[in-house]
Amino acid sequence: MIAIDGLTKTHRGRAVLSDVTFRAEAGRVTGFLGPNAAGKSSTLRVLLGLDRPTAGAALIGGRPYRSLREPLRTVGSMLDGAGAHRARTARGHLRWVARSHGLPGRRVTEVLERVGLADTGRTRAGRFSLGMRQRLGLATALLGEPAALVLDEPANGLDPEGVRWLRGVVRDHAAAGGTVLLSSHLMSEVAEVADDLVVIAGGRVRAAGPLAQVIAGHESLEEAFFALTESDTEAHAGAGPGIGGRR
Repeated sequence: MIAIDGLTKTHRGRAVLSDVTFRAEAGRVTGFLGPNAAGKSSTLRVLLGLDRPTAGAALIGGRPYRSLREPLRTVGSMLDGAGAHRARTARGHLRWVARSHGLPGRRVTEVLERVGLADTGRTRAGRFSLGMRQRLGLATALLGEPAALVLDEPANGLDPEGVRWLRGVVRDHAAAGGTVLLSSHLMSEVAEVADDLVVIAGGRVRAAGPLAQVIAGHESLEEAFFALTESDTEAHAGAGPGIGGRR
């Protein structure tokens, strides 16, 4: 289980996260939604030990990421913008990750086949399409056979077949008892795969619970999302391009 409790973070005197609290349960897919500058990426960065909160805690299996003895076997992550060095092949990148975390070499071939990159051969990551880079990111997340997956915009750059394939990977992981926390702007896809939802805006959780509960009284997830985040979305749009960058 992933547990976010009272997570608060300030940056240069501005509140980025304010008492963010929610759970992502084992055996379920939790969709994590919010407009730009909502606090999604800040929450995930704290969860994965890349940033420190001002207050509160972010735990994976009851422990902070920094105290996990074998992090890649506990949680696999895929953050937007993170990936392999451009000069490495997919296999070379995964071999390096496997060796640095004490993982068996057989896992490299297994995950390459799982994500459809087994035939990339000597092609370097710098020549990959966006969709291929996304698949490699997911392969890296799956490498340690983790109980939890934390995925940030995993469908970005995937074609329709790839999106459908990703949906199966996510659902299969949850069906096997794993935990999935999935952040995305594609609400139609979140509606297809999520059991639970967390909606964040302005650094605060606006709704959290089962999908049906969050969208109750609305025609769709999109309508519920805009109703929950309307004031924050309008404020961000009115601020102009000088504000933003942090999600």
